[in-house]
Amino acid sequence: MPITKFLQEAKRFEILTITKSQRFSDLRDTHVPFSGTPHRHPYATSKFILMVDPYCSSVFYEFDTEDIDFVEELPSIVNLDGETMTMVLVWVKKQSVALRCSPFVVESLAPGNKG
Repeated sequence: MPITKFLQEAKRFEILTITKSQRFSDLRDTHVPFSGTPHRHPYATSKFILMVDPYCSSVFYEFDTEDIDFVEELPSIVNLDGETMTMVLVWVKKQSVALRCSPFVVESLAPGNKG
């Protein structure tokens, strides 16, 4: 059986650099952790998207990169096809404004709510 797929060099995907180092106890007091797969924002370079579940388009977050002070790399997820997804834990400053997006199917208005 011939080999149809060859290993490729992984591209470095830098989300952001750590601007200040803090102790973990201080970080828990001032930040909230979110985990998921990081993705580049399609048009805003100062933002990035965090997919909660990389194999399901259920929920994703959009953060400003300036609101993030620390990123931890988590173990990667591998699917049955051998594709790997990088997982990270992102520490976001408390009181920061972010978006939580959840897709849904538009069906109809509830009865009695016309207009």
